[in-house]
Amino acid sequence: MPTEYSLPDVLERMYQNQLALEAAVMELTLWIERQGTTDTGDNVRGALQTIGENAGHIKQGFAKLKARGPH
Repeated sequence: MPTEYSLPDVLERMYQNQLALEAAVMELTLWIERQGTTDTGDNVRGALQTIGENAGHIKQGFAKLKARGPH
C-alpha cells in the first residue's frame, strides 16, 4: 500500500508551495514598483529569477524519484 507521505509527494508539494510563493512575491513586487521603488523591485526580480532557474531542476528531481516507485 503506497504511503500518502512518500518523499516524491512531499517534494512535489514543496515545489507547488514554491510556485505559489513565487507568484505572491511577484504580485508584491509589482505593487512596490508602482510605488516608485524600482531598486527594491530589481532586487526581488533577481531573487525570483533564481527561483525560476531552480524550479526546473527541482521538478526533474522529484519526477526521477517518482519513476523509481514508492518510497
